[in-house]
Amino acid sequence: MLQEWLTGVQHQYHSVEWRPMEQPSSYEDEEGPKHWSDSRYTHVMKLKQEALGAARRLWADYILFVDSDNLLTNNRVLTDMMTENLTLVAPMLESKSLYSNFWCGMTPQGFYRRTSDYVPIRKWKRHGCFAVPMVHSTYLLDLRRTASRDLTVHPPHSQYPYILDDIMSFAFAAKKAGIQMYVCNKEHYGYLPEPLQQHQTLKEEEESFTHTLTEALISYALEPSRYVQVTPKQQGKMGFDEIFVINLKRRPDRRERMLNTLAVLGIQGTLVEAVDGTALNSSQLQAMAIDMLPGYKDPYSDRVLTRGEIGCFLSHYNIWKKVAQHKLQQALVLEDDIRFEPRFCSRLEAITDNVQEEGLDWDLIYVGRKRLQAKEPERWVKGVSNLVHPGYSYWTLGYMLSLQGAKKLLQAQPLGKMLPVDEFLPIMFNQHPKEEYMQYFEPRDLRAFSVQPLLLFPTHYTGEPGYISDTETSTIWDDEMVETDWDRGGAKHRRMDVEESEDER
Repeated sequence: MLQEWLTGVQHQYHSVEWRPMEQPSSYEDEEGPKHWSDSRYTHVMKLKQEALGAARRLWADYILFVDSDNLLTNNRVLTDMMTENLTLVAPMLESKSLYSNFWCGMTPQGFYRRTSDYVPIRKWKRHGCFAVPMVHSTYLLDLRRTASRDLTVHPPHSQYPYILDDIMSFAFAAKKAGIQMYVCNKEHYGYLPEPLQQHQTLKEEEESFTHTLTEALISYALEPSRYVQVTPKQQGKMGFDEIFVINLKRRPDRRERMLNTLAVLGIQGTLVEAVDGTALNSSQLQAMAIDMLPGYKDPYSDRVLTRGEIGCFLSHYNIWKKVAQHKLQQALVLEDDIRFEPRFCSRLEAITDNVQEEGLDWDLIYVGRKRLQAKEPERWVKGVSNLVHPGYSYWTLGYMLSLQGAKKLLQAQPLGKMLPVDEFLPIMFNQHPKEEYMQYFEPRDLRAFSVQPLLLFPTHYTGEPGYISDTETSTIWDDEMVETDWDRGGAKHRRMDVEESEDER
């Protein structure tokens, strides 16, 4: 791939020097393909030292080290790092957790130590460039500095006291050379996958990197290199008859991001144009026999149903009709503002296989949702791993729907007594706190379950950078100017003090 890429881009550079080094297929002292033995560490250190030596022979001003599984998404990253005028500086990279490419503390044995400085830097509570004892994976070294002239990656420094490790050895050598390492988080610069454990498989490594790509796609329109031909991942439906993806025609940004994400995951989805609430008028509502549930008021803003919520309900309702009309035994319904958890496909497939093996009779299974306050913990489903009986829940980010479930939802004839779709579903499985709403729907026998832990979450929460709501500011029913969120993930939910923990998010 590198040779193919160089052929296409080398004309853009002053010079290109190709120095392939023989890569052993295995190491004598390794315990498996994921084991970092001393021989493997030594090989990597030699590679980096060869690159460092080549840069010096070329009288290069800088050398940029980038691990091949790091994704640099900011095209100003190189310019920004050079502008800092530091000998050794790294752009902070993010992952699905708090893991990043720097340490704020180090033990006497040279290992990682958590400090109070780490989280504020990693979460952008503090912005700037910070002196740290360790950077790795991606960093820029200024070769014009006197201190950098004697810096080596291999062999380790003569006084190096720790176990053999390339990043620990390099940090020690930098310290002995009087070079302070820095990490910068003034902007978002890119992503890196979490390191895997020795027992994890190549498939798990692929899934980990795939998740890194999907996370990057939330904020960046990543495109494959036009200079490298890569075979697209085969698309599948994970055992579903159909996978529906709801998208507003006026949101091509979400549509493009979702299609690219599904392609990376290897999921074959069918786009379904959402009903745009802003285009609805009273005549259309009357023609469809749509009316609001008597007495309905939003529980947090005390307002009536809005056009945005009507459009959202109709978007899901139309999919329920498709499932019934085409007799689809099971479908997956996804909204277009979701983020996928690591190993989404394999984890969901494992759950559906388990459900089938146990012969579980189900109508709807939440894959993503907002769990609201509950007096009692939700019960696990006997015989099925990672499945619970859900209580009162919000959001329709993603859910599995059976043919039987679709028929039950349609038979409830909800259009003439409409309320938000994420309020309607808990009513149908008899878990809504307002009896006055539930009395309008009989029977309430939807067999609903929920994946636990959840596999889908919103791409952004209210108030976060990048949050954009498909907000509707007027109602069908009167002239009151109110605000509602397409995904009902707004600030009103945050008042409930039922925020997800960092691990759940």
